Amino acid sequence: MNRLAHESSPYLRQHRDNPVDWWPWCDEAFAEAKRRNVPVLLSVGYSACHWCHVMAHESFEDADVAEVMNRLFVNVKVDREERPDVDSVYMDAVQAMTGRGGWPMTVFLTPEAQPFFGGTYYPKPTFLQLLSAVDDAWRNRRADIDNNVEALVENIGRTSQISANPNLPAIDVFAAAVTQYDASFDETWGGFGGAPKFPSTMALELLLRSYLNDESPRTRQMITTSLDAMASGGMYDHLGGGFARYSVDEKWLVPHFEKMLYDQALLLRPYLHASLVLQDPRWRQVVEETVGYVLRDMTSPEGAFYSAEDADSLDETGHSHEGHFYVFTPEQVRRIVPPHLVELALDWYEITEAGNFEGKSIPCRLHHRGQLLRNDDVETIRALLFEARNTRHRPGLDDKVITEWNALMISSLAEAAAAYGNDSWALAAQRAGDFLAVTMRRADGRWLRTWHRDATPKHLAMAADLANLVDAFVRLYELSGVARWVGLAREAADQLIAHHWDPTEGGLFTTPDDGERLIVRQKDLIDNATPSANSVAAFALQRLAALTGDERYREHADGIFKLLARIVASAPTAFPHLLCALHLRHVGPTEIAVTGKRGDLVQFLQGQWLPTVVLAWGESFDSPLFADRRDGLAYVCRQYACQAPAATRDELVASLRLALSGA
Repeated sequence: MNRLAHESSPYLRQHRDNPVDWWPWCDEAFAEAKRRNVPVLLSVGYSACHWCHVMAHESFEDADVAEVMNRLFVNVKVDREERPDVDSVYMDAVQAMTGRGGWPMTVFLTPEAQPFFGGTYYPKPTFLQLLSAVDDAWRNRRADIDNNVEALVENIGRTSQISANPNLPAIDVFAAAVTQYDASFDETWGGFGGAPKFPSTMALELLLRSYLNDESPRTRQMITTSLDAMASGGMYDHLGGGFARYSVDEKWLVPHFEKMLYDQALLLRPYLHASLVLQDPRWRQVVEETVGYVLRDMTSPEGAFYSAEDADSLDETGHSHEGHFYVFTPEQVRRIVPPHLVELALDWYEITEAGNFEGKSIPCRLHHRGQLLRNDDVETIRALLFEARNTRHRPGLDDKVITEWNALMISSLAEAAAAYGNDSWALAAQRAGDFLAVTMRRADGRWLRTWHRDATPKHLAMAADLANLVDAFVRLYELSGVARWVGLAREAADQLIAHHWDPTEGGLFTTPDDGERLIVRQKDLIDNATPSANSVAAFALQRLAALTGDERYREHADGIFKLLARIVASAPTAFPHLLCALHLRHVGPTEIAVTGKRGDLVQFLQGQWLPTVVLAWGESFDSPLFADRRDGLAYVCRQYACQAPAATRDELVASLRLALSGA
């Protein structure tokens, strides 16, 4: 019996009609494996994953394969986005066994949930051979399996065994990361390393902070080359805005076409910050188009943000193809665009007879890098192609809501709304924040990880959810001046510390102390596609401490730095977001309080990128920043020791320059 029809995850429900007798992750599945004395076959994926769909079509929808799976195993399907804790434990095991990871992930477990063999995608013939081999080993070579289990469980528990250093990491490790990024920088196409290329958003954020410090031409080159190249290739959607997950080549030309919410949130940041620091309108255009994509195509009627759009979509005959929704031929363009604009359209978007992807063309502007601004004719072409594209079958939408990713998007959107003075963006950010505050909490105040309108939320928030909530609510306060957001940030921070903190070595466990017990309790430490829970917390807790004056939050941020002091020094580029937090710790936050109705001063501050500044304004709350203040002034402070209050913009600029210089 397939048990996935009523699950909250759209990915799991995609498999509800498989002939495989799927179980969701639950105690009952492992009890059944123990009763039958068979292994558990764990399959982990996510809805936008192209190769997950391929393996589903080849194997999980095949009656012959399903018969073998059902006879030899108890089969468990997991959405990695819903259960990142489960995914992380067994991905570490697969990487230890094979030296690589990815999705779909296939892992064989004992009835006690211990891994003994695994890999990623398997074609049907190979998969059938594997099923037989694992069954043979289970029945005839149990000692070999036991040996594998012991080694693997020790390996996947390593993050919980790191011991703290008594001292904070030195700021030198920040400079070491800049040097390492310089060494791996692609001078021609930007980014770091070779294909496949991921956006490296947190690396760019680190480099932008470095550039603010010294205005190095080399650092500026790494930033500008990367931003221009990423926004010129096919990884960027030139018709509808937003970015695909990564590029399979060094030019950012051919993407893996799935579009993830977290990528939009994280890519907004370097483009926004570069547009403010370097005053380049072409990057503002990328920000505006990416926000436009999210608000148009990834926002629920309730105001929350959806998780992802698939890589695959149906063609006119009903067959699914990766990237079909996005590609064009010259003949299609000629049917859509007025004759006098056809040649401009083909040239501008580089659509050729030969094509650049399976005989068709992904619209791109590799030959027009640095020329993102459109004239009227180009905008007419874009609108016509976009309208025609929207008549096609859209890629599948994963419409579940993930607290972590929504919080990432809220933080970015709130900052962009403030910087550009965009009221509609501000409203959207606050509406999404309201959704999280109301819908993503149980009656007892505990936050939840995922929501879908067709199911009751059931998974408690992970550390990454709560850490990002702290950051999002602080950003919403800085955007709006509404004190309620600070209260929510404190609630999330207190819940994070109460249920996830390691009192022995410091740092945050991924799962809460009263959550489900997996075979190990890990800590999310390394910055991957998203910043780790510990990196986000180290950053957000410092900013919350600076706003509220509550030293507990700063002390816990220091505990994270001390936990990671040794390993961050040995591999700094594995921790770019943590290093941004460490930069804030060493530089120290500058606190600014603007009292009374001084919107002019608030707007001036919001219109700049000031990564080491926290801004208090609007409604007051319990904080040293609001103690004994006169109305209508700006107070620039360091550790709450303030300069003479500023009444004009010129006075504020002078005070700010003095504070940021460290004088």
